[in-house]
Amino acid sequence: MAAAPCDGAPPQAPVAVVSPQFCAPHAVPLTVVKKAISLSGGDFVATDANGAEMLRVKGAVFSIHDRRVLRDAAGQPLVAMREKVFSMHNRWEVFRGDSTGTSDLLFTVKKASVFQLKTDVDVFLAGNAAQQACDFKIKGSYFERSCGLYLGNSDTMIAQINRKYTASNVVLGKDTFVVTVFPHVDYVFIAALVVILDEIHKERFD
Repeated sequence: MAAAPCDGAPPQAPVAVVSPQFCAPHAVPLTVVKKAISLSGGDFVATDANGAEMLRVKGAVFSIHDRRVLRDAAGQPLVAMREKVFSMHNRWEVFRGDSTGTSDLLFTVKKASVFQLKTDVDVFLAGNAAQQACDFKIKGSYFERSCGLYLGNSDTMIAQINRKYTASNVVLGKDTFVVTVFPHVDYVFIAALVVILDEIHKERFD
């Protein structure tokens, strides 16, 4: 079970990874639903507290690289997520827009170790080339349905991710994530991490 935030206080400075425009002054609740039956292997829709669509992910069918593009409700590409092939640690790279150019790299996500019983995923910003220390960390237990995103190796939580199991989800072949993005934290960044977290754990129990 992920640890609760110490005091619920938001980070001192906005966490704007994709863009400051996606940092709200209040907590942002997101419901992310994944369709299990999909030609592309993973279609996600993120809705707000009122059920209005905010973000959508469609995978690239028969792509050489396992690539996902996160778009806003109008269909504009916000970030492209690509799994790095032949990577021991399930490494994903995330780029601005629908680019995969090195100059548009925003951040990299990888498992902290190959064999894990609990979720331990490191996030490195593009400027952190040495990757000696992570900029963000996802900790908790994906299979026990609860993870938190923290600033670096600190106990400062900036988002909470919970998987929701319901009878209708099982029947309809869907997976639902209930996400709380803390104030002044980039919700597009968090949504991209939810998609990657699901991909890392998909049919991989290592």
